Amino acid sequence: MSLTPFLRLPLTDLTGCLINHQTYDKCGKFEMKMMECFEAYGLERGKRECADLISDFQECVGMQKQLMRFHAMRNERYKQWLKGERKGSEFFAEPPRVDAY
Repeated sequence: MSLTPFLRLPLTDLTGCLINHQTYDKCGKFEMKMMECFEAYGLERGKRECADLISDFQECVGMQKQLMRFHAMRNERYKQWLKGERKGSEFFAEPPRVDAY
């Protein structure tokens, strides 16, 4: 994971702060904790010391575990449908009511 640009110019210094996750409610706090840890330990040592914060931030952004869980549930429903344990109308759960939010 590289945090520095390949070619460092004054233009990259001006525009580097435009791409971050601080504007999103979901991953902004994870990014801030990770960057504070990097600031405390430096980049090279921070990769070791902040590994748990880095993995939390990457999971928040990439949602790998959530997608793996979704695919596992979908595959299980499909297997049940192939075996005849589920009907076509029961393949997916009923959606919540419109005003349930």
